[in-house]
Amino acid sequence: MAEPLVLLPEMMCDARLYSEQMAAFSNEICVTIAPVTQGERIEEIASNLLDQLPKRFALAGLGFGAMVAMEILRRAPDRVSRIALMCTNAQAETPQMAAAREPHIIAARTGRLAEAARGHIRAEHLAAGGYAATVLAAYTQMALDLGAEVFVRQSRAMQRRRDQQSTLRKCKVPTLILCGAEDTLMSAKHHSFMAELIPYARLVVIEGAGHLPPLEQPEDTNDALRAWMKQPLVLRS
Repeated sequence: MAEPLVLLPEMMCDARLYSEQMAAFSNEICVTIAPVTQGERIEEIASNLLDQLPKRFALAGLGFGAMVAMEILRRAPDRVSRIALMCTNAQAETPQMAAAREPHIIAARTGRLAEAARGHIRAEHLAAGGYAATVLAAYTQMALDLGAEVFVRQSRAMQRRRDQQSTLRKCKVPTLILCGAEDTLMSAKHHSFMAELIPYARLVVIEGAGHLPPLEQPEDTNDALRAWMKQPLVLRS
């Protein structure tokens, strides 16, 4: 596990999303949690990160962070040694989805950021049970700490994101596709489709997790990431 690991958070999340992963891996490898908060387009965010990241690294992202990860892979495939895409979507935003974000953007701009954030991730997007309320509260606090301007920028970037299916078809490195079994925002069926696009992909569905497996089921998430990090590198043809 010699490669540095770069983790990209979900929309309106920060390093706290990956606190359990930092604790599990930082004694073995160099772990960086890179911000995805600057820029109104995913291309801009990816370009800014590439100027700061190591020459070559393992890359993992969740949700919005995984969308940025796919753009990094598209732009600089030789710098990404392996990639993990969690709870995400490789397709472009539909006009209907883009329009549905506008009320949340207005809410964020008018002092209702908690309401706006919970419009993105709601209780029903998480696994039912005792952890859901705690996880949702943690997510909401991260969103409040990041602020309304970040919410608006990330929402605009989501609306403008490109389709990355061709990027995944060209991927030639060890790939983990991970999702929560109870994620109703990004379903397991959708992740199965993504995994089929990638020659070397492994699909892992985390039981007892919804849209935020690193917080909901950290040990199972860590097991999946550790197995992915131990996969032999695939030689490029």
